[in-house]
Amino acid sequence: QTHILSLSLQAKMSRPVQARRLEGIEKNIWVEFVKLAATYSTVNLGQGFPDFPPPDFLKEAFTRALSGENHMLHQYTRGFGHPPLVKILAQFFGKLLGRDLDPMTNVMVTVGAYQALFCCFQAFVDEGDEVIIIEPFFDCYEPMVKMAGGTPVFVPLRPKAPKDGKLMSSADWQLDPAELASKFSERTKAIVLNSPNNPLGKVFSRGELELIADLCVKHDVLCISDEVYEWLVYDGKEHIRIASLRGMWERTVIIGSAGKTFSATGWKVGWTVGPNRLLQHLRTTHQNSVYHCATVAQEAVAQGFQRELELFGKPESYFIQLPKMLQQKRDWLVQSLDAVGMKPIVPEGTYFLVADISEFKSDVPDVPDSDEPYDSRFAKWMVKNKGLAAIPLSAFYCESHKNNYNHFIRFCFAKEEATLKAANDILQKWKREKTSP
Repeated sequence: QTHILSLSLQAKMSRPVQARRLEGIEKNIWVEFVKLAATYSTVNLGQGFPDFPPPDFLKEAFTRALSGENHMLHQYTRGFGHPPLVKILAQFFGKLLGRDLDPMTNVMVTVGAYQALFCCFQAFVDEGDEVIIIEPFFDCYEPMVKMAGGTPVFVPLRPKAPKDGKLMSSADWQLDPAELASKFSERTKAIVLNSPNNPLGKVFSRGELELIADLCVKHDVLCISDEVYEWLVYDGKEHIRIASLRGMWERTVIIGSAGKTFSATGWKVGWTVGPNRLLQHLRTTHQNSVYHCATVAQEAVAQGFQRELELFGKPESYFIQLPKMLQQKRDWLVQSLDAVGMKPIVPEGTYFLVADISEFKSDVPDVPDSDEPYDSRFAKWMVKNKGLAAIPLSAFYCESHKNNYNHFIRFCFAKEEATLKAANDILQKWKREKTSP
């Protein structure tokens, strides 16, 4: 008996099991806030997914693929992308970029845009390489760079106060050209561009993109261009693809997402588009990680794009109807927040709207000497006490900058009318409680 016990004690591992590359990246905002929202929220405007269905034509394509005669759609397809899907993506993006794209070498399908990002960082970033990240940034960029052994270098968009009491727009948040230029060096391997930007909803202007492009060319830097919200732009704004600017095609990987394009985030179909000299390295990473994406979902997305190519630029195109619908939802939430004194920053694109919570600070007492940014405590208090879930903006900043932007929270307005109305009711009631003696 004692002999068995001493053997089992010896068998316990004493050396660390965790790989060094995981150090310091264990915490994840979504794990924490998704759990809080599930526990307390009656209205969840936190995570970025629609609570309305994808378009009928897409659901029908999925059903046909699932129940049709072609039983091979239940099996593996080509690892780098289902042939019908890469073919239509090459046609579609070829049209947008004004180039002839080869479906086999210029397009690769990934498990959502998230895996496309992972492939980029793993394929391009070496120990000691620097990667420039524009703040506020979609939060996975930083841990993914670190996991690849790289060093993230942060450059913030700086807000400029709007004139004559107008509401601030995401366009008022801008890069300082000198500050941006100072971040480039011989150690810089890549810059991550996210336009339209999550969380701000900023759509980078041609001038801003040219500034970034010139620096990429000058310093021979790659651009990882996260364009998942490419169709979701408002007020007649235009999404400009940085790969279309001079000298940028050969150094840019474009990342897209069927989840955001067709309102089907759970399907996890994403893609990368770019020159073969870059994509060949993504293929190596992909084949040695997930290898393959769901065949049926790829088939349905291929049919969705086929339809959109035929209706390109026509009023019945989903890529025209969806932003129209989302712009109305945005405007509704802007009015609703403005009416209660949560100052919205009007987004030019995406699912998201950031609001200033300064006027609500009296409701959530400050904790002096707390390590946690104020907006994070505010968002937790709000979900527990008001049943309304949102995400703190500081989650989209690096550790040392979190407290500079700690009085904003991010709402997702890609929701059913009933969900937005319920959020408005919570806000109105809260305002009445604040003002009643």
